[in-house]
Amino acid sequence: MQAQITISLRDGVLDPQAKAIHHAIESLGFSQVSQVVMQKQITLELESSSQEHAQQIAEQIAHDLLANPVIENYEVQIKA
Repeated sequence: MQAQITISLRDGVLDPQAKAIHHAIESLGFSQVSQVVMQKQITLELESSSQEHAQQIAEQIAHDLLANPVIENYEVQIKA
């Protein structure tokens, strides 16, 4: 079973990397882009008997290790 964990900064947290990318896009002449959002995506291969159990494992890993809950949000999706 595969778990995809997407981590992004919470609203209101400055993202200098996304801002730099946005500036570079504008400097190339693409004024249509109004916002850039950077996210990390981590894929885990899990051995689990059920999707619910895999979800619990992935949620715990994301919360305890992968994301900083003070400044980041995370979303977990399980794919069979």
